[in-house]
Amino acid sequence: MKIKRWLKILLPLSVVLVLVMGFVPVTGCQTTQMYQIGISQFVTHPALDATREGIIEGLAEKGYVEGEDVEFDYQNSEADMSLTASIADKFVSDKVDLIVTIATPNTQAAISAVEGTDIPVVFSAITDPVGSGMVASWESHPNENVTGVSDMIVVEDDVNLILEILPGVATIGTLYNAGEDNSVFLVQKLNEACDALGITVVEATVSTSADILAAAQSLVGQVDAIWIGTDNVVVSGLEALIGVCEDNDIPFFPADDPSIERGGIACYGFDYKDIGIQTGWMIARILDGDVTANNVPVEKGQIINLSLNLGAAERMGVTVPQSVIDRAATIY
Repeated sequence: MKIKRWLKILLPLSVVLVLVMGFVPVTGCQTTQMYQIGISQFVTHPALDATREGIIEGLAEKGYVEGEDVEFDYQNSEADMSLTASIADKFVSDKVDLIVTIATPNTQAAISAVEGTDIPVVFSAITDPVGSGMVASWESHPNENVTGVSDMIVVEDDVNLILEILPGVATIGTLYNAGEDNSVFLVQKLNEACDALGITVVEATVSTSADILAAAQSLVGQVDAIWIGTDNVVVSGLEALIGVCEDNDIPFFPADDPSIERGGIACYGFDYKDIGIQTGWMIARILDGDVTANNVPVEKGQIINLSLNLGAAERMGVTVPQSVIDRAATIY
């Protein structure tokens, strides 16, 4: 009788214990998904490096921490156009969850590589995503699994800034890589802005950073100042251009803040880390599943500031008006 009584007690307890033991391993095996993201950067230079750092920081701010929630495969083509395609193909072969591209040429390569897959592409630091064929429009592009953040600048504002610092400028020179759609677009905008003001533009093209010195020297004696857009090849070899400008008292005006710190005089530009952070926030929304890349409007950089380098101005024989100094957000 005692045995039967104990069996009545133990059997229900054993059933509960089995259920509990069976339940624990299931919950214990649940883990956070580890996302695989390929990062393709066109070339090494401070603006694009800062963009990459900002992307990783922006993702971390939204809960996607490297090594915990996300793993990055970082590749840099170093301005090798054929390598941009190889990198994009590698990411597709690896079946990454998302491709992030920094600059125009490797974005174009990634978009071509993901065709026929469901891998989204999110770009950063792209000047003209519509004109370069990445998306149908800034606001709506339902047929392209692509979106991102643009570093579109207002070239007319830069030209007016040059005139404010150097009244009477009649000729502005520019260097650019004709193989970069973003650079061709900005030089077109430079010509439009200067034509309206009666200023002549003298162009010099480069294919690699090794061409910069000769191209810059070709402008000596022809121009009153030199302006460059966010051309990746030129910016990657900026010191050669700056050296020519300093040796010949040619005022140099780039279009991005990191190039001001390196030795340009003034610009209205972005902090590219901010561009990257903004991109990281966009990527997080896609990983969260709240949106898909094809229904996220392309964004422009949200923060534009006036940056000055007074030391560079002095080395190029330029005195910056106090009215410009007073407006500057950053002075080197």
